[in-house]
Amino acid sequence: MPAIEGPRPVNVSADAVAMPPPLPSRRPSLREALGMLALYFGLQMLVGMVIALLLGLVLGIRFAAQGGNVAELVKAAIARPDTVAASMAATLVFTASITLWLVRRLWPGPWRLASALDGFGLVRPSHAAFYAAAMLLGVATPFLGGALTQWLAHGQPVTQEVAQLGRQASLLSRLALAGVAVSLGPLVEEVLFRGVLLSALLGWHRGPAIHRGYSRPRLLAAVAISAGLFGLVHLPELGYLWYAVPNLVLLGVAAAWLRLQSGSIWPAVLAHSANNLVAVAGWFLATHPSH
Repeated sequence: MPAIEGPRPVNVSADAVAMPPPLPSRRPSLREALGMLALYFGLQMLVGMVIALLLGLVLGIRFAAQGGNVAELVKAAIARPDTVAASMAATLVFTASITLWLVRRLWPGPWRLASALDGFGLVRPSHAAFYAAAMLLGVATPFLGGALTQWLAHGQPVTQEVAQLGRQASLLSRLALAGVAVSLGPLVEEVLFRGVLLSALLGWHRGPAIHRGYSRPRLLAAVAISAGLFGLVHLPELGYLWYAVPNLVLLGVAAAWLRLQSGSIWPAVLAHSANNLVAVAGWFLATHPSH
């Protein structure tokens, strides 16, 4: 009697068994992207207020033991450039860290997606030459944007609050604020504007795809909206001087172009950092009063 063969074993590699399930690739909706932007900038205001309150309590206790007008002493101490610079640096570190953690937690698929446009672009660019292009654009945009701003302002002074602070604070405080201004600040803003928001805008409309899976009008609209919002959200820092906004819009367009052409967000981060570095250099070149 012939032997009855059982089911043949299936060869399954160890890599196939250990492979984790694919991450969900759902990109953020436009409402979610705008909500994340509002959360980030709102969190900056909230954290700044909390830090100021805590400083006020600590300084109030300290000055109360010394006597005198405690309220005036606390107000003067909090308004010192070094105190404000340290508070701004601490606020940016905290809010940027929380925001990046939330983005990765809410959208793990786009965070790790190695697609050119469907994810947030946290991958290597298609060519290393985009890093050189990013440096050139990052250094050129402050001068081109500054000339445009001066033309629109008709000779009126345009100064960011952080720039004034950077010129008045001590060397150590300027270094701390400059460090976050050229590193963590560009990273979180590029992830939000050229990552989350741009991804949401590209998935917002529906239509025929003729360029990398997206229609040209859709790409142009995504770039224009993301760059425009990037400029508008910085209005409070600019004292609501509208003629200073095109400078930042120009940087936003350059960063979006790098993001779309390279398939990566890192050239945009580098251009943003170089742009901020040019501005920060003025903090150290300006005459600094002795303390």
